[in-house]
Amino acid sequence: MTALTAHDIHRLIDGLSAGALEELRGRDFLLTWDKSREELETVLQIGRVLKLLRTTNVSTRVYDSGLGVSIFRDNSTRTRFSFASACNMLGIAVSDLDEGKSQIAHGETVRETANMVSFMAEVVGIRDDMYIGKGHTYMLRVAEALEQGHRDGVLEQRPTVVNLQCDIDHPTQSMADLLHVLTEAGGAEKLRGRKVAMTWAYSPSYGKPLSVPQGVIGLFTRFGMDVRLAYPEGYSLMPDVVEKAGKFAAESRGAFRICGSMKEAFEGADFVYPKSWAPFSVMEERTAIVETGDRQKLQDLEKRCLQNNARFQDWQCTKELMAGTNGAMYLHCLPADISGVSCERGEVAADVFEKFRTPLYRQASWKPYVIAAMILASRMANVRSVLSTLLDRSDSRVV
Repeated sequence: MTALTAHDIHRLIDGLSAGALEELRGRDFLLTWDKSREELETVLQIGRVLKLLRTTNVSTRVYDSGLGVSIFRDNSTRTRFSFASACNMLGIAVSDLDEGKSQIAHGETVRETANMVSFMAEVVGIRDDMYIGKGHTYMLRVAEALEQGHRDGVLEQRPTVVNLQCDIDHPTQSMADLLHVLTEAGGAEKLRGRKVAMTWAYSPSYGKPLSVPQGVIGLFTRFGMDVRLAYPEGYSLMPDVVEKAGKFAAESRGAFRICGSMKEAFEGADFVYPKSWAPFSVMEERTAIVETGDRQKLQDLEKRCLQNNARFQDWQCTKELMAGTNGAMYLHCLPADISGVSCERGEVAADVFEKFRTPLYRQASWKPYVIAAMILASRMANVRSVLSTLLDRSDSRVV
């Protein structure tokens, strides 16, 4: 990528869709399927340009002040640091809202909290992925509170809300995955007909969110790919997301089908994405139990689910399964459950993971650029002019 000239980068900038940029301006980024394909491609292209600028030592700081508020209601490493990196890359400082140290514990409302942390904020990034029907709803409530705060004159500007993973979708992850895949394939136009296997894989834990596989099938089907979803009996995803994937595949002249085994999904695949998730029905049940506060029921559910999980330990990505692919690239959002390394038996064999370790890290490295692109597309009135000015000015990031 660093071999591209300034003229080449200018052509990428000039190629950004004016119509898509207009549509993205001032809008939150909560679900990929709320955006048109042209808007998604525009965000991906901005991310690529930002990476080209940074890797050629061009400063991408477009702010000299401003705040990025991060609200993580679940644990995170990659996404937390990717959000911080994205904000820093644009010149925005980051502050984490620690709900345990805030007035939320004393009954402060979502509306009040959202306004109090956003007086000088450009963006609010939220991860809330643990409970069905909660995370996306919470993000909508925050967005509504910010809208009202700006309308009432409390907030000088209305910050952008970016979904850093909810119960339904993980757009920053799936967009980073897609940017990695299309980079490896040689461009978005090369994705048509390429086969990707999004499959369940065994994990010694039971409660992993559905948003990663749902994000993948909800996005990759938009780009004419042949997407295969595979899982053991009972491990289905949200029905409406699966329905959307089928619709998107038809619209893009791609394909989408559900397979009964990893082997079937892997056959002839160009990309494989073996990842554990909890059954949709279990996540619904878990949410209902948590609301009652019944710890014993929660423990009983976990025991039952772990016993059921153990029935499918053979759902593991191995060299033998990879041999049936079309020389597929192994994908994962990380951290993966690696057999003999992070657990006794898990999603992927150690030799497969090690073979793809460097590409996996490259896959993860796209996330800061995707998040920065989402922020830039939402906040800036003329993104093409902003990026061109950065390139022409060529202020060095490191002197």
